Amino acid sequence: MHPMLNIAVKAARRAGSIIERAAVSGVALEVRAKRTNDFVTQVDRAAEQAVIEVVRKAYPDHAILAEESGELPGAQAEYCWVIDPLDGTTNFIHGFPQYCVSIAIQQNGKPVHAVVYDPSKNELFTASRGRGAYLNDRRIRVTRCRRLEDALVGTGFPFRELSRLEQYMAQLGRVMGSSVGVRRAGAAALDLAYVAAGRLDAFWEMGLSPWDMAAGALLIAEAGGLVGDFSGESGYLESGDIAASTPKVFTQLLQALE
Repeated sequence: MHPMLNIAVKAARRAGSIIERAAVSGVALEVRAKRTNDFVTQVDRAAEQAVIEVVRKAYPDHAILAEESGELPGAQAEYCWVIDPLDGTTNFIHGFPQYCVSIAIQQNGKPVHAVVYDPSKNELFTASRGRGAYLNDRRIRVTRCRRLEDALVGTGFPFRELSRLEQYMAQLGRVMGSSVGVRRAGAAALDLAYVAAGRLDAFWEMGLSPWDMAAGALLIAEAGGLVGDFSGESGYLESGDIAASTPKVFTQLLQALE
């Protein structure tokens, strides 16, 4: 395992232990709305601080982009750690066990290492560019699904951008009519990891942030899948709109999202 990936795993597990201790202890959560339907708790902040402490100790000069702390500059800007300490906060608040820690390491703007850790199931998804994707040290691949009509598709509602709900509902209708089913679990980073692991054949969502996508996108690429924006291009981290699937399904998915 690459030394940077090893540090990312250490940081993700430390954050995950904080999250799970809070989940099983029944501690009262201090919930604050950052904006409509977008929440943060003291657990998000504690988990993020734990990740940052691990990263800063190992790589004090690296930059950090974290959901709660924002941009933290580093002297060596070649590397940036993109961190979501608790993707699926609303699920976590309600005791719905579908949430994760997501960490991506970018080199000159391109993801080179990725970790998505589900502490409730103790599932660790990892990838390094050119070295494949893994779930708990077992190599994973996207499915061999060739047709959208045979695909199980994940999605996420545009809860931050309700102005785009009409566009999303049109997409949802077309995908539902063209696939075997659509699932919405509420943690985009984990949904993307599920595509990489073959649990979903495809996924799409709009209005996401870079920390929701960066790690999961690398997992899918290293597992043999395709990732892009709704035009199939590489600008999903900038636009916030992402589509991902097996290679044969990708064009069909994009056509359904037009």
